Amino acid sequence: MSDFHTPVPTAQKPISDRRDSQVMLSRVANSLYWMSRYIERSENVARLLDVNLQLMLDFADLNDQQLKEHWLPILCSAGDEETFFKLYERADSESVTEFLTFREENPNSIISCLFAARENARQVRDQISLEMFETLNECYLFLKSKNAREVWQSGAHEFYEQIKRYSHLFQGLTGSTFTRNEGYEFINLGKFLERADKTTRILDIKYHILLPSVADVGGAVDAAQWQAILRSASALEAYRRFHVEDILPRKVAEFLIFSTTFPRSIRSCMEHLDNDLHRLSGREKREYKSAEERAFGKLLSDLNFLTIDDILSEGLHEFLQKIQTTLDRLDDHIYQEYMYHPPVDIEAEILLHQQQMQQQQ
Repeated sequence: MSDFHTPVPTAQKPISDRRDSQVMLSRVANSLYWMSRYIERSENVARLLDVNLQLMLDFADLNDQQLKEHWLPILCSAGDEETFFKLYERADSESVTEFLTFREENPNSIISCLFAARENARQVRDQISLEMFETLNECYLFLKSKNAREVWQSGAHEFYEQIKRYSHLFQGLTGSTFTRNEGYEFINLGKFLERADKTTRILDIKYHILLPSVADVGGAVDAAQWQAILRSASALEAYRRFHVEDILPRKVAEFLIFSTTFPRSIRSCMEHLDNDLHRLSGREKREYKSAEERAFGKLLSDLNFLTIDDILSEGLHEFLQKIQTTLDRLDDHIYQEYMYHPPVDIEAEILLHQQQMQQQQ
């Protein structure tokens, strides 16, 4: 990988040194990828919690059962409900937001994600810019301080806005100060894979919410929830530029899935992923090697040709689950292809090296 730690030519390197260099490059790729994923994840969780807390202000008279029906799908979307109920008895505004913000027992909480992002950045400190590391370190120190809890308790909105600002600053600095090499591709892969996954989960949340009654469908609660879906993806203003009429469920789903211009739509994220994967592999566009890549390519092709009516007839929830499964498999493939370095049989390597030397004599 060019512009990472430049290795000595293989013919001049001892086997153990060559293996260490390969492991090192794999670890650099892994750290950059997960640094980026964790930052993107923390921003998405912050936005989701902020939007839903504000939504609760509009419906302050909900009873315990209704509160559970609102917050439980948010836990389910992240797959954290089992861990949550080991720590809390009931799902309400306070318990869910604390769990998804400050509990280190939850690997998907904001604090866990940003601590992990900072640790990954520390491991590749010499690969990223000073400004990138300083931003993450400043965020880390803020979350470690008592002031973070005080800000959250006095006004959760300001706290979540601060988390989003750290993410936006980091991503802007990455675009402005990071060299365009393989490392940049891994950062992009982490960001866009995480973003696509979270957009599917944000959209899928609405299909898990049990409304108090069928009469609420199309009513004030339903309309507010669909608006919250757009705000959770920072898509409300962009949506209104295309659709000046009321917020319609079909149009919301269509926009968050198919938009080619909105950077958080599923299609837009997957096109970025496709470009970065081809740049890393060096293969031609639309050329896929592994089964995971072919499944991803087929799904991207579907997004180019399907309509929202096709998806709704198939089942929106089922289609979103298919995207999540495909992205999970692609994540595994990226790890196996670029980050996993299997144990090496040193004795076999030495024997092979000796045989090669004898053949050259």
